[in-house]
Amino acid sequence: MSDPLNVPKPEWLDREDVNIFSDAVRGFVEKEITPHGDRFEKQGIVDREIWNKAGAAGILVPACPEEYGGAGGDWRHDYAFHMAVAELGADGWGASLHNSIVAPYVWHYGSEEQKKDWLPKLVSGEYVGAIAMTEPGAGSDLQGVKTTAKKDGNGYVINGAKTFITNGGTANFIIVVAKTDPGAGHQGVSLFCVETDGLEGFRRGRLLDKVGMKGQDTAELFFDNVKVPASALLGPEEGQGFVQLMQQLPQERLQIAVQAVGMMKRALRETIAYVKERNAFGKPVIAFQNTQFKLAELKTQATIAEVFCHHCSERLLAGTLDAPTAAMAKYWVTDVQCALIDECVQLHGGYGYMNEYPVARMWRDSRVQRIYGGTNEIMKLLISRTL
Repeated sequence: MSDPLNVPKPEWLDREDVNIFSDAVRGFVEKEITPHGDRFEKQGIVDREIWNKAGAAGILVPACPEEYGGAGGDWRHDYAFHMAVAELGADGWGASLHNSIVAPYVWHYGSEEQKKDWLPKLVSGEYVGAIAMTEPGAGSDLQGVKTTAKKDGNGYVINGAKTFITNGGTANFIIVVAKTDPGAGHQGVSLFCVETDGLEGFRRGRLLDKVGMKGQDTAELFFDNVKVPASALLGPEEGQGFVQLMQQLPQERLQIAVQAVGMMKRALRETIAYVKERNAFGKPVIAFQNTQFKLAELKTQATIAEVFCHHCSERLLAGTLDAPTAAMAKYWVTDVQCALIDECVQLHGGYGYMNEYPVARMWRDSRVQRIYGGTNEIMKLLISRTL
């Protein structure tokens, strides 16, 4: 597959193990996801067996330490995964969240017993992960969550409702953000790892009817007097949830930016091929100066985005990626993504508005990137605090 940007791979990414892993992910997506994309969109969910197949193929949670069943990789492998999935148009499959957001909470904050119990199941696909932050009345403001977890005997009772939960229709391992001390502000937030198979009081609501990302099973979740053991608490004590979330959000926001770059590459590749084949007024659309200038602008913007993601990735690997810089990547790259794909739709003309063309789906799917992971307005607030 040609790369329309031609940005050289940096040394940290151009490694044999990473390239082998990237090829494995691309081969899996081309065989198991892409041929069924239309069906997944219509049914609003990726087949459950895909997760087990991905686990068997060794592409789930590549950064999981080897002692817990993983490959012992790092962000390089996650980067390769996100780029492959986005470039190949498998955006409806929520494995990126499973790999790089859900599982890292376990190995960063879990006890040895928790890691040994949960991580092998996430690696194999036995467990599908989700994280339940957003509520009907609380989005980017995580301090505003109303879900509670109250001590009850040797465990906790969870009550509350969550919405817009990625993998919500499938997940059976859900990290739930709840208040263990509702009067303590952010210090009263805790995270609970809830194993939902056969769990009384847990139920899924409808799969949400979204503008885009239609193959992704985004759902409502309800917790009605759900009893969980004390071992469901993530971390050694209550009240650590907000700090845990803040520590992991830079990687989540960089992940969103990387996915944006992958989709931009796909949009450019599709659009360049289209304008070379499509004729207008007796010559290919690519022959018009407006088309050439517009594509030159878009390639430049996408190239800058990829180079910045490389820079942020180097810092993440070195442990120096701070929240404001990750916020810059998330906000700016996703803004560029939406504008770039909109221009690609324009270059397709009427066909760009047809769902049968990949660029139309990308146009729909890209819009949410500026919302989830913290809205781009929240990103600007974070950045402004450094001024």
